[in-house]
Amino acid sequence: MVVRLKDIAEELGVSIVTVSKALGDRPDVAKETRARILERVKHYNYRPNLAARSLVTGRSSLVGLVVPDLIHPFFSEIAKSLAASLRKKNYFLLVSSSESDPSLEQDEIEHMLAHRLDCFVVASCQKNFDGLKKIGEAGVPLILLDRSFEDCTANFVGVNDYAIGKLATEHLIAQGYKRIAHIRGPHTNGGNRRAEGYLDALKKQGLKVPGSYVVESGEAADSDGETRGKKAMSAMLALKPRPDAVFCFNDTIAVGAMVQAFDAGLKIPKDIAIVGSGNFHYSSKLRVPLSSVDQHAGGIGERAARMISTLLEKTPPTRPRSIVLEPSLVARESSMRK
Repeated sequence: MVVRLKDIAEELGVSIVTVSKALGDRPDVAKETRARILERVKHYNYRPNLAARSLVTGRSSLVGLVVPDLIHPFFSEIAKSLAASLRKKNYFLLVSSSESDPSLEQDEIEHMLAHRLDCFVVASCQKNFDGLKKIGEAGVPLILLDRSFEDCTANFVGVNDYAIGKLATEHLIAQGYKRIAHIRGPHTNGGNRRAEGYLDALKKQGLKVPGSYVVESGEAADSDGETRGKKAMSAMLALKPRPDAVFCFNDTIAVGAMVQAFDAGLKIPKDIAIVGSGNFHYSSKLRVPLSSVDQHAGGIGERAARMISTLLEKTPPTRPRSIVLEPSLVARESSMRK
């Protein structure tokens, strides 16, 4: 038999409102009464009907997260941090992957909207913002994560992508490398900004960049990043003169690039240095520990949770905000000249 809130109230001789307040840990319920209610709730293994509650309150306590790839440690770390932070506020996370497919992303958003979500967090793979407008039209707050759009006034939480490219390249220059190449990411705002940071750092030091030193890694999902990294590094090793250092868009691509360099009989960093981005947990445990730019994924998740809390608890809604975290370089053996 399904036990209702009404059943518990009648058994204890209290009102439904009192039971509801006790479950919400409201201070205006006597300790003894709260204890009796919680004991009965535990005895019956009662769980509130969230669907029914959402019809009354207009809130589901659910937040949707759509990312391009859950295999990528960067997004899984954000999801972990975001879920933990939301839980403290009694919100719960629904997570979905678009597999870097814009049409699949749209389908996932449509499906999640049917669940009456309180807020959406999206690391979009769309070419423009048009496909995300229906979230706002449905009256659901939206936060863009990691990837923004030009001329778009929407809430955003991410990292300074320009600084990622600049930091990685300046580090390689400081180590004495002169022929620094770049395996660039997709033509999103993030991929473009990292490439700009790379180019500006070289230009500032008067170092020329042959067009062939910037190699595309493609638009595919991060799950095949190592394959794309190997392919891009293979093209670089055929260049004359061969680059003596490479900044990779992310760590999965960097790992593929390292494997290809090893297969070609090269030593890292003696023959070619490599820097990635993301600072994976296993970066220090590779055959040659990988230097990487830390994007502070956990911090992005925490800041996104704070923004969600502000959006849902403040009325009227605040103006769109943009929170941009600054990255930091973690130098390891793959780029350090002895």
